[in-house]
Amino acid sequence: MAGTLGGVPSTLHALLAGGSVRAAAVYAYEATCAVGTLVPPGRPGFGRGAIVHIGISAVCGEMLARTLPRRCSSAWGAAAGLAIGVVNVGLIGRLFPAIRNLPLVPQLADNVAYGLVFALVVDRSWRVSQRGAVVKTK
Repeated sequence: MAGTLGGVPSTLHALLAGGSVRAAAVYAYEATCAVGTLVPPGRPGFGRGAIVHIGISAVCGEMLARTLPRRCSSAWGAAAGLAIGVVNVGLIGRLFPAIRNLPLVPQLADNVAYGLVFALVVDRSWRVSQRGAVVKTK
């Protein structure tokens, strides 16, 4: 869920900047292809990019699941997402032209959204009662 919803900020940015749903779809496609350059042979590809993105999301999710504190987990998740973005997009990604060509701030916003959504989904301090109501636990 976080891997998918995490892309909303940059897609929304592309929608507003490009002025059309088509522009946003092209951006999402190109961004996914760009991630494919992280693995040999280093060429952009949608399928390769989707698989690599799922792998990166899974590794980052595992890291967040093991390290996020229970208190203020959404704030910590967003901060962790930003840190992940700085490393993955700001440092590592800048070494790859296809990723470097993507707008940095929306990509960082995607990572913040990823961390926030992840924290909200796995927040252990919330539970669903037998009646279906969401309740906060101590």
